[in-house]
Amino acid sequence: MRRERLANTHHACSACRWGGRGEGAAGACYAGAHPLPNPSPIKGEGLKNATLISVSTQWKEKEDIRMLVASQRAFVGAAAALFGASTALTIAWCRSMSAMHDVPMPGGWNMSMMWMRMPGQTWPDVAMTFLGMWLVMMAAMMLPALMPMLWRYRRASEATSQAHIDALTALVAATYFFVWALFGAIAFLAGAILTSLEMQLPALARAVPGVIGAIVLVSGVLQFSAWKAHHLTCCRRLPDCCGLLRADARSAWRHGLRLGLHCVHCCFGLTTVMLVVGVMDLRAMAAVTAAISVERLAPGGVRVARFTGLVLIATGAFLIARAVVA
Repeated sequence: MRRERLANTHHACSACRWGGRGEGAAGACYAGAHPLPNPSPIKGEGLKNATLISVSTQWKEKEDIRMLVASQRAFVGAAAALFGASTALTIAWCRSMSAMHDVPMPGGWNMSMMWMRMPGQTWPDVAMTFLGMWLVMMAAMMLPALMPMLWRYRRASEATSQAHIDALTALVAATYFFVWALFGAIAFLAGAILTSLEMQLPALARAVPGVIGAIVLVSGVLQFSAWKAHHLTCCRRLPDCCGLLRADARSAWRHGLRLGLHCVHCCFGLTTVMLVVGVMDLRAMAAVTAAISVERLAPGGVRVARFTGLVLIATGAFLIARAVVA
């Protein structure tokens, strides 16, 4: 454009020196007839500002990455601490319960004192004690399988916003365990009613070993159902199957509720087995925890669930046969 302007000046002005291509200090032709544009005085300043903006952007990106890594490390540390504390409390409670003598029942089995009201206790006190123990036990049992789901939630939410991601993750976990608390409340109500009936009806008490075997067997069959496979697949994929998630409290609460419901449905059979075999039995608890974690985390989770089903069916058949023979 500058050459074109100079060429036009050359043809239009015969007074310009050097054929119209001369330029004075004022930025005009020497004849003063045609002022020519000066080079932009802010060109160097604009380049400097652009460089400063680029450096500031790079620094902000590095700071965001540093904060994200610190947040992820805090998440892993908090989850590990919660798992360790809940496991230690669960072991302590199990040992304290084992120190209490169970009540021998007709049929050759023992009734756990957990379902009974101790002298001086009210039923609300017993229920609150059970729910507290239940939540701590669920934290120890479910955290190994829950951690990957919470990690995927953080990854899906961080893609939309990193604000308050730690608080939102805690809300998801709290809602998840709230669903398990509701399941525990229902389990306690059913257990307390059955315990009262078994204490009053010896015939019902004598049938308990066979009923336990039948429940274990049915739980094994449930491992082969499409219902189990559907909820297991949802637990393994959430929230990856939902795409990006909104990073707000409402979405976090709904996601935690969805996770909890799928998990309760998926683990219904295995958790029921633990309840009827011995809710505070460390061996039963460890076996159920391992089964839940492996079918959630290992490749081919459906095949793992079916293998667990075979083990439960065989165990249930053995318990039924032993009850019949006895």
